[in-house]
Amino acid sequence: VSGVVYNYDQEGVHRAASGWEQCISIPLVQPDMWELLQQWDNLLEEFSLEEAWLPHRYQEQQHNCYTFALAFVNRVRRGRGREPLSKAQFTESFLLPRTREASRYLTLHQQLAHRDVYIVPLAEQEQDS
Repeated sequence: VSGVVYNYDQEGVHRAASGWEQCISIPLVQPDMWELLQQWDNLLEEFSLEEAWLPHRYQEQQHNCYTFALAFVNRVRRGRGREPLSKAQFTESFLLPRTREASRYLTLHQQLAHRDVYIVPLAEQEQDS
């Protein structure tokens, strides 16, 4: 998957096409929401330019990259007539499931790395059945 990562810190909003290869991707939009997917980049760019995300507004505990992400998600939700998510709801619904999945994957990877295991990909016709 290619794209641009927006992140917010004490120097303001950054856009990076690389350097985030070890991050966890959390899908926020259903694949059937084609209209929203088409607008996503423009909405995010406009949002990132707002005064709230200027460098001097950054506060490590209260106004940070997590705040940026949640505020953007809630902006999109409001635009679609949906209620905003609290930090707890956002964490429980979106972040924890993916971090648990990543943790299980990393645990399995570590266990396999220390054993004499050879993994063979399934042939294409076996995958389809």
